[in-house]
This record gives sequence, structure tokens and C-alpha cells, in this order.
Amino acid sequence: MSAWEYVLGAVLIVISIIMIIIVLMQQSKSEGLSGAIAGGAETFFGKNRGRTIEAKLVKVTTVLSAIFIVLALGTTVLIGFFG
Repeated sequence: MSAWEYVLGAVLIVISIIMIIIVLMQQSKSEGLSGAIAGGAETFFGKNRGRTIEAKLVKVTTVLSAIFIVLALGTTVLIGFFG
């Protein structure tokens, strides 16, 4: 195995771990019965702050997943042609 394969493999592992952490940090979309009962307790500012953080997490997840897919396909092509 060449050095590029090790480097690309390590980058893919690091990106996948970061993606797992970011996805676990995101809040669930379904609130269930407790969200229906206590939903009015949240303030306007608390909702907006949470949404901006959620929006940033969603954008980071989208970008990292696109980078992951491109690197995975690129690694496969490189190993196929040069491996």
C-alpha cells in the first residue's frame, strides 16, 4: 500500500468520526407528548438561538458528508487505477 492510501484512509476515518459526533449533537425533530405539553414554556429567544445552532450543525453535516463521498469515490478510483 502506498502512502496516499494511508493518508486518504486516515482522513476518511477522521471525517466519519467528526460526522458521527455532529449528528449526535443535533436535536431530534420529533418532540413527542412532552414537547406538546411543555412546548409553550420555551421563549422566543431560546427557540431562535437553538435554530441557528441547529442550522449550522446541519450545514456542517452536509458539507462533511459531501467531502466524505468525494474522498471515498476518489480513493476508490485511485486504488483502482494505480493500486
